[in-house]
Amino acid sequence: MRYLVTGATGYIGGRLAPRLLGHGPEPDLVPDPARGPVRVRCLVRDPDKLADVPWAADAEIVRGDLLDPDSVRAACEDVDVVYFLVHSLSDSDFAATDRRAALILGEAARAAGVKRIVYLGGLHPDTDAGALSAHLASRVEVGETLLRCGVPTIVLQAAVILGSGSASFEMLRYLTQRLPLMVTPRWVRNRIQPIAVRDVLRYLIRVAEIDAPDAELNRTFDIGGPEILTYFEMMQRYARVAGLSRRRVLPVPVLTPSLSAHWINVVTPVPKSIAKPLIESLVHEVVCSEDDLKRWVPDPPEGLIGYDRAVELALSRITDGEVETRWSGATVQNVPSDPLPSDPEWAGGDVYLDEREQPCSASPERLWTVVEGIGGERGWYSFPLAWSVRGWMDRAVGGVGLSRGRRDPHDLRTGDALDWWRVERLLEPGGARPPGCDRDPEEGLLRLRAEMKVPGRAWLEMSVRPRPGGSTYHQRAVFIPHGLPGYLYWWSVAPFHGIVFGGMVRNITRTAERDGDPPAAASRRPSWLRSRPHRDRAA
Repeated sequence: MRYLVTGATGYIGGRLAPRLLGHGPEPDLVPDPARGPVRVRCLVRDPDKLADVPWAADAEIVRGDLLDPDSVRAACEDVDVVYFLVHSLSDSDFAATDRRAALILGEAARAAGVKRIVYLGGLHPDTDAGALSAHLASRVEVGETLLRCGVPTIVLQAAVILGSGSASFEMLRYLTQRLPLMVTPRWVRNRIQPIAVRDVLRYLIRVAEIDAPDAELNRTFDIGGPEILTYFEMMQRYARVAGLSRRRVLPVPVLTPSLSAHWINVVTPVPKSIAKPLIESLVHEVVCSEDDLKRWVPDPPEGLIGYDRAVELALSRITDGEVETRWSGATVQNVPSDPLPSDPEWAGGDVYLDEREQPCSASPERLWTVVEGIGGERGWYSFPLAWSVRGWMDRAVGGVGLSRGRRDPHDLRTGDALDWWRVERLLEPGGARPPGCDRDPEEGLLRLRAEMKVPGRAWLEMSVRPRPGGSTYHQRAVFIPHGLPGYLYWWSVAPFHGIVFGGMVRNITRTAERDGDPPAAASRRPSWLRSRPHRDRAA
């Protein structure tokens, strides 16, 4: 079987692709070997985002955009099954974007002779599209567009997906853990049929293998877990599984989805741009109206995963630092995304720098471990209050703030979200260097691009070089202002740079000198999640 996976850098696609290749931790979540060799092609806008995933060497990674007909046509060539797993959730015009992407993909798949398209949409009540939230209406429209494209299409419709790192689960987790008493809107009493991400992946793999007339399969199928719960019950059951006290909830009629999204933006890591469409979907009761798919894909012998077990599995992954993909892995919309120019003077305008360096008696390997472990629960090694205040300010205006944390407590990959930063380039000490790279092979480099709300473009670079008797830590902050607000912003924060950036340099090197050499970060992680050692991970 030959598969094309779109959205392979996203939450579901990033879990499906490795399982199609046999790289997942579950031995039963693989394609049927009787169908012959498996080939997986991933269409991504930035192939470097998959440079560090452990399964990339076994997949064909191609550059392209679902809004570019030429690249989509090329990606569909010589493919049996196409997975459409992209949804522009935080794009202000997501409905038009997704509609166009579906039209382009459907036309390209039909021209290439693709045998089947599989789309993961949203479970919704049987009502007119005008009565649905914009988010759900868009999902319905994309499904209908694909069903009309001329290629047999299976549209799977799921409600809340329970899994470590999913936006829905993170919203539920943080609301329940942080608020023993909460005022909630009336929708917390609506019924929901959540489903474990493991069962979603099983359906995605198995529906591609169904042998049945196209006319019977070109349709929607509802998929859900074995239990129907209200959101209130989901919070109480989560609290019980997590060992928390019973949560007190006071429903009120005045909290609109927009107000609820503002509240979630403050309490959880999920920003308002993503929280609002999720909440608007919960306003509807989302329960399966049929289970026709069981005719071709019966439940496993042990049954579908129940709610409590799904929560246990997700929490164990989080506790053990084994989260494969997170909602934050997708690039934030409406933020500058250009890579840092190799020579900042190229900008043709003012470029502000804060550059610092300090020798360290620790080995380069030990110092690099501290650098690669920065952010998340460990923080930023200086003036925590200043970092927190800046994060709160960003959240207040709809930004991502500091609360996204890290995908993994020890390991970073190109493209990872790291609090309000995005990993733009990662060169491990002793790793291979790409053509044209002038970095010393023994030097380690971590370059982060800011995704917070800021009037300009900002980067933070941290590098480690060996020296006799230890190592050298080098740090560079770069800011390219945009208009007068950019200049005012830089000069308003410049007086604090000595405390913030100077403190980072001192405390990072002190931490490396103080702590003993731990085992390499990758060795603490299971092999199916481990990145390949000593390679260039440049964006």
